[in-house]
Amino acid sequence: MRILLSNDDGYLAPGLLHLAESLSGLGEIVVVAPERNHSGASNSLTLDRPLSLRQAGNGFYYVNGTPTDCVHLAVTGMLDNLPDIVVSGINHGANMGDDTIYSGTVAAATEGYLLGIPALAISLASYYEHNFPAAGQIARQLVERFIASPPSEATLLNVNVPDMPFSELSGIKVTRLGKRHKAEPVIKVFSPRRETVYWIGAAGAAQDAGEGTDFHALANGFVSVTPLQIDLTHQEQLAAIRAWLK
Repeated sequence: MRILLSNDDGYLAPGLLHLAESLSGLGEIVVVAPERNHSGASNSLTLDRPLSLRQAGNGFYYVNGTPTDCVHLAVTGMLDNLPDIVVSGINHGANMGDDTIYSGTVAAATEGYLLGIPALAISLASYYEHNFPAAGQIARQLVERFIASPPSEATLLNVNVPDMPFSELSGIKVTRLGKRHKAEPVIKVFSPRRETVYWIGAAGAAQDAGEGTDFHALANGFVSVTPLQIDLTHQEQLAAIRAWLK
């Protein structure tokens, strides 16, 4: 069993260390992660410069590029054998609803999926880092399930874990993505040189958070597992657009 780990918080992030420790013993683990934090990088590839691959003292490899770069480089050039699964995380903060469009954590898993490898992205829905071990146990359970009963086709799962001890989790629910309200406005401030600069505003609050969504599951203490797809075609509009273009 070969397991490729990555993330978007960087190779020094505590969530990645917890993930590697949690999956220890399940197979051969290789970690290839960004050199620095790339939260919000989405599925970007670095095409305007070469990439460097280095190894840290703890054995983790790191790349001066994006999460997608890391998985792409590992699968298409670094590893002698393809991994059996790609696991990205444990992210420091939730990736629910619209977050998945921007998330580098989800993007790293998505790259594995696009290369034909089952993948999952796992996030701890908190910025306080209290319960990474619980998220690690969930990751281990899911990988063990994959080993015992591999899915019949390549699968991309987005997993979010409430920030609470493992013993207090209500269980696991398979969910759909909810939806957030419009993001908060950018914040305009002045630099020390009196230049106007802008900080991107915070994500909006949950708008579609009804039963069955990832937001609802987390709010009720459940781990959310959402299967994702990459086909962006708006199937329901095909006929209408054909008619519009006649």
